[in-house]
This record gives sequence, C-alpha cells and structure tokens, in this order.
Amino acid sequence: MKTIKEIIRSHNLSLDIKKGNFGIEKESLRVKENGELAITPHPKIFGDKIKNPFITVDFSESQLELITPAEKSVKEAYNFLKNIHEIVSINLKEEYLWSQSVPPILPNENEIPIAKFPNNKDLEIYREKLAEKYGRKKQLLSGIHFNFSFDDEFLEELYNLLKPNAEFKEFKNSVYLKISRNYFKYGWIIIYLLGASPVVHETYLKKCLDRMKKYSEDTYYFEDIVSFRNSSCGYRNKDDFFVNYDSVDSYINSLNRLIEEKKISSPKEYYSPIRLKTKKTKEILNELKNNGVDYLEFRSIDLNPFSEIGVEELDLEFLHLFILFLYLKEDETFTEKDYFRYLKNQELLANNGNSKDFKLICCEDTEISPKEYSLILIDEIEKELKDILAFTEKDRKILEFQRNKILSKSLYTERILKGIKEKGFVNFHIDLAKKSLEEIKHKPYTLKGYEDFELSTQILLKDAIKNGVKFEILDRAENFISLEKDGKVEYIKQATKTSLDSYVTMLIMENKVVTKKLLKDNGIVVPEGKDYSNIDLAKNDYRKYGAGTVIKPKSTNFGLGITIFKDEFSKEDYDRAIEIAFKEDSSILIERFVKGKEYRILVIDDEVVGILHRVPANVVGDGKRNIKELVREKNEDPLRGEGYKTPLEKIKLCESEKMFLKAQNLNFEYIPQQNEVIYLRENSNISTGGDSLDFTDEILEVYKKIAVKSAQAVGARICGVDMMIDKIDSENIEKNYAIIELNFNPAIHIHCYPYKGKNRNIGEKILKALGHIE
Repeated sequence: MKTIKEIIRSHNLSLDIKKGNFGIEKESLRVKENGELAITPHPKIFGDKIKNPFITVDFSESQLELITPAEKSVKEAYNFLKNIHEIVSINLKEEYLWSQSVPPILPNENEIPIAKFPNNKDLEIYREKLAEKYGRKKQLLSGIHFNFSFDDEFLEELYNLLKPNAEFKEFKNSVYLKISRNYFKYGWIIIYLLGASPVVHETYLKKCLDRMKKYSEDTYYFEDIVSFRNSSCGYRNKDDFFVNYDSVDSYINSLNRLIEEKKISSPKEYYSPIRLKTKKTKEILNELKNNGVDYLEFRSIDLNPFSEIGVEELDLEFLHLFILFLYLKEDETFTEKDYFRYLKNQELLANNGNSKDFKLICCEDTEISPKEYSLILIDEIEKELKDILAFTEKDRKILEFQRNKILSKSLYTERILKGIKEKGFVNFHIDLAKKSLEEIKHKPYTLKGYEDFELSTQILLKDAIKNGVKFEILDRAENFISLEKDGKVEYIKQATKTSLDSYVTMLIMENKVVTKKLLKDNGIVVPEGKDYSNIDLAKNDYRKYGAGTVIKPKSTNFGLGITIFKDEFSKEDYDRAIEIAFKEDSSILIERFVKGKEYRILVIDDEVVGILHRVPANVVGDGKRNIKELVREKNEDPLRGEGYKTPLEKIKLCESEKMFLKAQNLNFEYIPQQNEVIYLRENSNISTGGDSLDFTDEILEVYKKIAVKSAQAVGARICGVDMMIDKIDSENIEKNYAIIELNFNPAIHIHCYPYKGKNRNIGEKILKALGHIE
C-alpha cells in the first residue's frame, strides 16, 4: 500500500494539503494606564457577552476573549483577529489591552471579578470552582489558541486514494490524533520560538514568587526562563495525569475517568498543549464519539507584546507548516511514559530553555540544546516540505524568520527582559499598548482583508463585528453581504440598500423628475426646472437660461455629469454641459440654481442621524505651484483614495473642472497666490473630491423636520437628503432652502469620518434599523 507521501506526490495534492480552516482565539486583560488590572464590568458597547461570537470574556470580567470565525487561510484569520483587536482597542474608555500573557498589577484575589452571566448561572459556577481550585490570579494567565483543520475535500480525496480499512470518520480522527501525538513530542519548539512571558509582577501568586528570583524592582523570574505561562508555575492542571491519544475512544475514556476521579470538572479543564475539538461545544465528548474530531486546538502560544495584536502572522504561518510536518512525519510509539516525558520536556524548556547548559531529552534519551535542536528541526521541516509540498518563496521566508530569531539571539524573551530592565515592567508593556493604539487611530476606517470593499460597507461590517452580528460575503465586487443575528437574516448591498426600502421607493429617488413632483406635492420647496429626453431640444432652449443654471442627468448619483453655471455662459459651454449630462443618462434636468450652501442630511427611520456640509473640490495656493501640481499634492493625503474605499476621494481634473475654471478665466496651469482658495467644481460631492464638515449639531430643527418629511414623501427609511440652505441660523424657511435631490444609496462613511467633526456611528444606526441591535 502506498504511503501518504507517495499518494500526495503521485496525485498532485501538494497544494491541496495546504488548504484548511484556520481560527484564532486571543485572551487579553483590560488594564488601566498605570498598569493595574481594570476591574470594571465587561464593556456594554460590545453587547451581550454570550451572544457576541467575536468579543466575549474568559474567566474574568476583566479578561476579554477575541474569537475569529474559521477562515480559509492563516492570513484571513490573522486579519480578522486584527480587526477585532482594533475594534476593541479603539472602543475601550481609558483602558488598554494588556500586551503580555502574564497579568499586570493585580489586586487581592477576592477583588478580581469573575465573569458574570446572569442568564447562565452554570458558567458562573464553573468559574467559581476554578477560582477555588487554582486561584483567580492564575486564571488570568492569557494566550493565543490556534485552531486548525484540513480541508474536508482534501481528506476525502486522500481517504479514497489510501483506501484504509476504516470509515471516513475514523480515518479523519486518525489524522488529527497523529498530529496530536507528534505535537506532544515536538511542540516544545513552539514554546521556544514563540515564548514571550519571562517575568511576573510581584502581585502574582506568592507561592510561585517564593520559587523565583528577583529580576527588577517589581518583577520575579526563573533564571533562563522562556515562558512563564507554560512553566511549572504556569497555566497547567493541578495534578499530572495521563490522557490517551491512541484513539478518540481512548481520549474520551481518559477524560471521563479524570472527571469521575474529580481531577477535572469538565473537558474544558484539561489544560493540554493540544486538544481535540468539535464544532458543537456542548457535550463535547459525546460529539467526539458520534461525529469525530472537527479540528485541533493548539494552546502553547504566548501573547507577543512586540506584535500589535499579540501574535506575529509569520509565527502562525510557521505553526501551520509545522502541523503539516507533524502529519507527514512517520508515526512513532506513544506510551504513557512518552506522554509524561514530552510534557516534562515542554515544562523544563519553558522554565530553563535559555540556559547554555539546558538540554532537551531527545530521541533514544540523548540530550541536545534547544537552539541546536530547533535549527535541526527547521532544516528537517524544510527538507520534508520541499520533498512533498509545493514549497514557495513565502514558505522559505517563514522558516527563515524562525532561523533568524535563533541565530541573531532575538528570541522574544531576551528582547522583553531587556525592555523591562530599561523601562520597567509596567512602562514597557503600556508603552507598547499605547503605540499599538496610536497606529490603529492613524487609519481607523479600514477593515483588514476587506480593503477592496467600499468604505461604507467596511464600516457596516466593523460595527457588525463589534455588536456580534455574523456576516457572509455574497458578492465582493457588488459589496453584497448578509447579516445574521438570533436567526434573523438581512441582505444588504453597498451598506444602505436594504429590505427596509421597497424597490419602487429606490426607483422614485433614482428618478429626479418623479422625486421633484412628489416633494412638490407634499409642500416641499424644489428648484424650478424642466426635463429633456432629446439632446437637440435641450440645446435649442439655450436662450431660456442664464446665470444661475444647473444641468444634470435625471438618474445618477455621486455628482456625475453635473454642470453648474453661476454666471453667464456661452452657447458653446452650454452645449458641452448638455452633452456631458446626456453621456450619463438618456434624460436630463435643467434647473434654476438655488443659492446657499449644500448639506447632505442622512435620515434613517424618520430621524436625522447626520448632517454634512460638503465643500467643493478645491486647492489652496502657495504662490509657487499651479493648480495641477496642488491637486497632485492634495491627492497624496492618505484619507483620499478612489472607489469610495477611503473617507475622501481624489480630485480629478476632467472636463467639468476645466469648464468651471474657464468660467473664472482660469485653467489648470494657473498659479494661485499664497492662501488663495481655488474651487474646481460648483457641486460639492465627496465623490468628486469635495471636503466634508459635520454640521449635525449646527442645523436648526426646522430643516431637520423638512428632511424627514422629504424622506417620508417617497416612503424611504434610509435616505440622503441634499438640501440647499442660504442662512442656517434663520428659522424663516421661505426662500431660504430647497431640496435639490434625494439619494437611495447614501454613503455613510462621510458621516463617520468627516474631514472635520464627530463620528456619527451610522453603521450601528443601520444595524438598529434592521433589528440586529437594540
């Protein structure tokens, strides 16, 4: 019978074996700026901790747990964790996410708040038992759990090719059991390369501190330590006991025996470096027996304070390659003696792995230093993967990253010890947390892995994560998604096209002629004008219009095809404006220009939730550079981009801008004087390079009521009302305002990240309107 390696080689499965499902769980403590544990309740802003699948708590109210869904690559899972981390970090008030596995400055044991679950007392009782057994301080040790499973299609194909004398479930179990056994043997390398918890604060457990040496003024350590969390004093069971990984039945029997002997209270209390997991978490042992292993949970990873989110992407990519190596490696005997020896290896390495004299117990009871053995093992991994897999340049860089850590003496523990010595325990870690937060604030609007989406959709997805609303991408190119919470599913396109508004309502707002009629019928002021569907008739009416004329397509958004003549204009310019408008639509409108400033008023469910004054695209002169050069510099602002994926759009110098400048006797080569403001368009759409200023609190209530009435006139629950207002401080509305347009797909990012002003949190208001949050 052919071996696994032979099958993979002969059937071109070298790419398929790399496919899988990847998930990350991260525990993080909330701390105050002075390094003390924050003992405040779990922030309400993240919703119900039981119902939020992304942001919940672990043992303590102070201990957040961030959970990604299963993704198709390490990178996707990593990006999702980054998104959750950023959402949490930016929403914490006067608190930070502690960047270290070992706890910060701790209060007395009984002051550490156990997580509260008012609707599930069993969860509270379980945590109270853990507190009594291990102590609350020990339960605050935090880390990363990495979840992995092979792609089922790959396993099914492998099963069919190998033709083992077993059902598919048993074959699948055997794959994950083999990896588990090998992880016990070789998993010490993950502790060695990723270990990052070398000291503990003096407020930690006294019985542990008594066994350790003083490192700095307020910290203790085991000399030559690699990972306190994985050490003899770390996050481990009270007793040493054997769990059999020969088969799933043996594993289940072992855990049941431990529960019967009251050594653990449930399978969750088995603090192994690796655990067999099922998708359904209730009655996990029954699930394992009936349906088999769904995935593996790797639990040896410390939080890395040098990484913005607590773990390096390259470290997780290495773990993935390591898992593949563990599967491809020949299976060896795994006795009870081996089990305890391998666990002891990991514990001793965690305690003393940085000592020059420390040796691992290797094969055949020979001894070798972890540094030497790590390099040998990395070489072996590379050789194995080159022989079997499609070994890429990326794979080479992943392995080289680990080699460099060892050879350049830049393992995380060494760097952390140096940092603590220089800055102190609290300052070192708080400074890193602050630096991380500042980097997040620099570009808070992007959602990692979803940068190709319109910014409004990214904002809605971000708020969905924050509030525990699950989502699925249905069509990336169309920004089409579904949202689900408590069984309620909604389908959304481009953030604001939802089931809340009927198809006919959208068609009404899309058609400017129909919109104007309905508004006028409801006593709402609109500009005077006429619609044309024939280009020649429109051109022939040149003499009917003079200064103060707007020419625009009947059914477009984003300011496309609009020309505004404030002053007198030539027949040539008029004809060109007509052509530009007809290029965008088969019908156009010619209207009287309404004086005043333009405001975008966003109405959701009869409530004004944001008002924006949009300043037309412009440049400010320096007396040296021409308009073209000033535009080029302004477009370099990171807030400006293309395709509605950034808060502001790049300014484009096209026909409309050329004509507008011509009306001012200017052109693109004109050099504005110092501080001279040159407007490039009359219309102020953000989509055509305009700037955005929040005016939600400045506009009088009378105009807000008109905006709501306008939305009601067309039956819209989500509507962008474009209103011209001459004097915003005047309550005399006669001849002071006009509605120039209603938008059925209003952008929300302009209200969340204005050029100047407050974030109006529109994503959450849409979720509320959809019934996904209260």
